[in-house]
Amino acid sequence: MADFFMNHPLGIALLIIGQIFLLVIPLLVALAFLMYADRKIWAAVQMRRGPNVVGVFGLLQSFADFGKYIVKEVVVPAGADKSVFFMAPMVSLVMALIAWAVIPFNDGWVLSNINVAILYVFAVSSLEVYGVIMGGWASNSKYPFLGSLRSAAQMISYEVSIGLIIIGVIISSGSMNFGDIVMSQKGDWGVFNWYWLPHFPMLFLFLISALAETNRPPFDLPEAESELVAGYQVEYSSTPFLLFMIGELVAVVLMCALISLMFFGGWLSPVPFLPDGIVWMILKMGFVFFIFSMVKAITPRYRYDQLMRLGWKVFLPFSLVWVVFVAFAAKFEWFWGVCLRTLDSRGLIR
Repeated sequence: MADFFMNHPLGIALLIIGQIFLLVIPLLVALAFLMYADRKIWAAVQMRRGPNVVGVFGLLQSFADFGKYIVKEVVVPAGADKSVFFMAPMVSLVMALIAWAVIPFNDGWVLSNINVAILYVFAVSSLEVYGVIMGGWASNSKYPFLGSLRSAAQMISYEVSIGLIIIGVIISSGSMNFGDIVMSQKGDWGVFNWYWLPHFPMLFLFLISALAETNRPPFDLPEAESELVAGYQVEYSSTPFLLFMIGELVAVVLMCALISLMFFGGWLSPVPFLPDGIVWMILKMGFVFFIFSMVKAITPRYRYDQLMRLGWKVFLPFSLVWVVFVAFAAKFEWFWGVCLRTLDSRGLIR
């Protein structure tokens, strides 16, 4: 049986499909509860009760919403380009999901353990903007088109600073593989060995850039209700709207995973005497998602010109200077060599 799954083409295909389902199904179930948590946190900040009717404490509210979107009628605007109109949400969701192929949850627990994992995630997340542009253009309406233009400009602007911050982490770890990046943060000091300490300013920049990249408040300009109704999603209803919503949330959770892997040691234990494992990875992602939710609840929306100024005039120069600084710190081993922790052939920190 093992030989069939390892050597036969059909067996390999079945194994890959099984691994994909093993990743995607728990992820989508987790999204339902994360959506619930997001709404509960928002409600708690505003001293409301939040979802509390469907299921115990409203835990099944997200599943009820899912069912509602599935059974509703799909309304297509008269002047819309139908093929592009329906392709847009699918592109948005698929691009968000395939980025998870290289995200490890534990040592060796990854669909595709490639050497250029960071580059792959960066490339795929850049393609997500096409779904938004297609949705805005195909709707044949002014508000969605304006929303999609804003989204494209915003995502491209903040991808630049995200890329430069990632370069700093790559210089420190000497690898683009997430497994190697996590293992380069392993040490006797536990939580103080992780990259959040040597790359502390970049942690904040990455967090804010991730908010802008995923169109989360306070950077939800593409769907600014006060100006553009619902942005590029105006003309969407039922299942296509649901796909857009799931795609957006998958991208947010992906950013939580990236922050956990690059700055908080992924599946590594915060204290040396406790074992490493997937539980730590999930807890760290939950913590980052909690920060995302709190930011959504307590910050007012940025104006569009402020958003662009922040991206190009503040984040870009600062992250550029940081890359140069980290390169020099790694080369000359400043600060006791904390900026250089490459792994040797045996997987040990040099």
